[in-house]
Amino acid sequence: MPLSHSDQVALLTDILSNHQTDCCGSVAECEQLERLVKSLMVNTQVDKNVKNILQEVYQYSQYGAGTANLDEHIQSNQENLSQWVNDIGQFS
Repeated sequence: MPLSHSDQVALLTDILSNHQTDCCGSVAECEQLERLVKSLMVNTQVDKNVKNILQEVYQYSQYGAGTANLDEHIQSNQENLSQWVNDIGQFS
């Protein structure tokens, strides 16, 4: 069963929030973020302001999936993670 738009946004913000609070994550989570972003980018229900944020999240997740030190990548993006979660919450 496919996830609804709101379920996808909730899952996206959950993963980002977990990265922000735990300061760690997994490659699988980064790959999941990539899939969620791709799906949301083609969804016409998504606010255009959120699409700009999704581009940044996609770059973050791509780098995270390919880096040798994912936890360091997450720690260096703490401010971005917090901002993305707040911004997505405002527009969705």
